[in-house]
Amino acid sequence: MSKTTNLPSFGSRISLAIGAFFKTLGDAEFAARVRDDGIGPAAAPAPVPAPAPAPAPAAAPLREATPDAALQLLSLFQREARLIDFTQENLAAYSDADIGAAARVVHEGCAKVLREHFAIEAIRSEAEGSRVTLPEGFDASAVRLTGNVVGKAPFSGTLSHRGWRAASVRLPKLAEAHDAKVLAPAEVEL
Repeated sequence: MSKTTNLPSFGSRISLAIGAFFKTLGDAEFAARVRDDGIGPAAAPAPVPAPAPAPAPAAAPLREATPDAALQLLSLFQREARLIDFTQENLAAYSDADIGAAARVVHEGCAKVLREHFAIEAIRSEAEGSRVTLPEGFDASAVRLTGNVVGKAPFSGTLSHRGWRAASVRLPKLAEAHDAKVLAPAEVEL
């Protein structure tokens, strides 16, 4: 069999050319092989690639949070507000008035825990709904931008939430043998 009988037809060559064109556009390694194998058109010597950009600085290492303080707080919310009982209850069988009455008890208990164990202050002193301007270098961990965020500071917008910050935390000390995973012990009446 001669080589000329295995040559692709004109229609096949068009299909191959279109496929090679798009593969060359989308695959840099394929394009380099085409260039280096002399298959493509003769061209000027390949440009020297630009040096790779410097890697971004590594993110600060994450610290592992111990769950004991969170479990202790959850236990306090259960003890004072019955928060776990409330959230684990199926409310479908209750009227809105019953749920509202229970929510008032939960709200009062949660507020008591927050007052006793935290000093909480607003991050922004302006009234919600007021116009504010955030200067360059504002604390992005304390203020989250929402909406159409474009460009660089200063930013002007409407304060939709003042934000909250814990100024101090006063959780009770735990005995060494205390199991923080027991949020509320089971109760057995005798």
